[in-house]
Amino acid sequence: MLALDVMLTSFATIKPGAPLLDAVRLLLETGQRGLPVLDGSGALIGVISEGDFLHRRELGVHWPEGFWLEWLLSREEGRLVRERTRALSVDAVMSSKPVCVDECATVDEIVVEMDKHQISQVMVLRDTRVVGIVGRVQLITALERILTRSEGS
Repeated sequence: MLALDVMLTSFATIKPGAPLLDAVRLLLETGQRGLPVLDGSGALIGVISEGDFLHRRELGVHWPEGFWLEWLLSREEGRLVRERTRALSVDAVMSSKPVCVDECATVDEIVVEMDKHQISQVMVLRDTRVVGIVGRVQLITALERILTRSEGS
């Protein structure tokens, strides 16, 4: 089974200059684990994923213990860290070296890449364009289809 057999072909993307809050909202609305970051010509320049929001020490932003998202989006105004974070754009937080596979990569090759990089999804490329995303959900869905077929035989 190949990437093109299991990949998600309808997915949201985001521009590098978009505000972080837009990326958070898009992740929540779509249920995606990450968003391909595309430049003006549609080329993949990065990925912003759930994990990119969890640890921001390198940006000098230290989330409080516990409910970090609730704290970040709270209605209390004037917090320096929160204002600084709101000013950030996607390109300040995204992973600029996304893990990608060719559309003809096998499921085994995809799993190896995910394990090697400790990630939950890979971008699928045709030439240099993102044509899909394969995440754990797509792999589990493919496994279910295979098991269902073998159960019926």
